[in-house]
Amino acid sequence: MAAIVCNNLTKRYGKTTALQNVNLSLEPGRIIGLAGPNGSGKTTLIKLIQRMLVPTQGQIMINGSEPSPETKAHIAYLPDRDFLPDWMKVCALMDLYGKYYGDFDRASAEQMLANLAIDTTQTFKKLSKGTREKVQLILTMSRKAEVYLLDEPIAGVDPAARDYIIRTIISNYNPEALVLISTHLIADIEAVLDEVIFLKQGQIVLHENTDDLRTRVNMSVDEYFREVFKC
Repeated sequence: MAAIVCNNLTKRYGKTTALQNVNLSLEPGRIIGLAGPNGSGKTTLIKLIQRMLVPTQGQIMINGSEPSPETKAHIAYLPDRDFLPDWMKVCALMDLYGKYYGDFDRASAEQMLANLAIDTTQTFKKLSKGTREKVQLILTMSRKAEVYLLDEPIAGVDPAARDYIIRTIISNYNPEALVLISTHLIADIEAVLDEVIFLKQGQIVLHENTDDLRTRVNMSVDEYFREVFKC
């Protein structure tokens, strides 16, 4: 069974169409890049999967069911901005995740935090931007979820932090799960992608296996992305 299926999925904000007739079938056990420039509809699609938005038209299915509190419980979501209570200590944030998510692996989170020498007695607010990014990613990837939704996880961080984030993603996710990574920085994550989706002005212009794409166009995925979205 496909992990995520979209049928003629459309989302409008007033007169603005963010997504238009999106049809997708995404299988579990895959790492998939959701690529496109800012405003292409990437975040809207992720929020529809996460049940933070409701479609204007069409349907979305998560493991055979419409989005609901039950499907949401099996999705690990990393937004594109800070989302944790900044007054809480890192250790308290782990308590919070353990309370709300039955699939949270605290031992895994503690090990990753220790590997980075992150002081868990510090409040989230006092951490540097890069460290906050890492804490949020560690908490998200320490869940044994069925679907991981990562919205621009490497945007705005330095190259060393990007490398750490990518390593964390590929070494800690449930290999039977679907990982959907929204990004416009294809070059940094291309090596780990099984498939890529190109979104342009709310419509899918490509959904293809990355190896097949490279063979077909005789370019890297990043090079082809730049060709498709060049000004």
